[in-house]
Amino acid sequence: MKDKNSNIAVLELKSFPVLLELLSQKGYDLYGPTIDNDSIVYDQIHTVENLPIGWKDRQDAGSYRLEKSNKETLFGYTVGSHSWKKLLHPANERLWKATADGDRFSIKTPEEDSGKRAFIGVRSCELQAMAIHDKVFTMGPYVDTLYQYRRKNVFIVAVNCTQPGGTCFCASMKTGPKAQSGFDLALTEIIESDRHYFTIEAGSKSGTKILSKLPTREANQAEMEAADKAMEHSAEKMGRTLNTEGIKDLLYNNFDNSHWEQIAERCLTCGNCTMVCPTCFCVNVEDTTDLTGQQAERWSSWDSCFTKDFSYIHGGSIRTSATSRYRQWMMHKLSYWVDQFGTLGCVGCGRCITWCPAKIDITEEAEIIRKK
Repeated sequence: MKDKNSNIAVLELKSFPVLLELLSQKGYDLYGPTIDNDSIVYDQIHTVENLPIGWKDRQDAGSYRLEKSNKETLFGYTVGSHSWKKLLHPANERLWKATADGDRFSIKTPEEDSGKRAFIGVRSCELQAMAIHDKVFTMGPYVDTLYQYRRKNVFIVAVNCTQPGGTCFCASMKTGPKAQSGFDLALTEIIESDRHYFTIEAGSKSGTKILSKLPTREANQAEMEAADKAMEHSAEKMGRTLNTEGIKDLLYNNFDNSHWEQIAERCLTCGNCTMVCPTCFCVNVEDTTDLTGQQAERWSSWDSCFTKDFSYIHGGSIRTSATSRYRQWMMHKLSYWVDQFGTLGCVGCGRCITWCPAKIDITEEAEIIRKK
């Protein structure tokens, strides 16, 4: 029988830059966590020094703070307001451009995005969010080719969560903290009294090729146990939990529950929760024309079910109240999504709780409805 450790290698901290160098040599533009405006954001990086070394985040309902850690971790944070969605499903995107030429016109669509990108530091919950978008955008009767172009050229380096955030609940959603699939390489960062290293495993042929060129060695039993204990600790220390048992039918059966009104009294319908959510994908499509009438464009932009215009049809908006809009969002995540796509639309990242200015907590609201 093959030893399970034979699939897991150890990469010392001093050799981590080699991973970035190999990916760059393969033609990948590197994207990873960095600090901007006192928050963790995903942006282009070039060296290890661009990572948030020695920083961690403290999150609670309506609260986010970066602070220095007593450990020089590369990935000691949880998640920021940005998700990888911004790179795969941009907030604003031109769908086509039409130009008049006499009594004729030509339509030009965006060229295939052939750029290769490596995402460094993808969390397990975010891998699950990407899997949801893959299903929505590429596996239905209509394929979003722009998303498909970008997605197929991505190399994913996942990093398992060893330090859960105050609003995280991925363990109860079975989407983390350990990455199970959807990655090319997966790392677990371990800091001991005298050592700083990563356990690393490949999840694809591309990942295996990169791993074979890294200065690694096979993990021993103690190193494997250290990684396993870090995952167990993370799962036990989640800041939140969500009881998902029968939740789809629970919400269907409580469509007229009075608690929706109580939530609406606090909700600002600002749409923050939908903007930071890694799975929300609703857009608005607008056509624009220049002043000469010789050129027109069609643009897709992120939209939110919390705006009154989102449900506008001939005669007016369907959801005019905050009650109806919050209920639509939460029921779509935890009920309607299951009927549409066969999975929950929430991955337990906790962003909607952290970035809600009214401190509305989806896990608390679901539990109150369950008890009622």
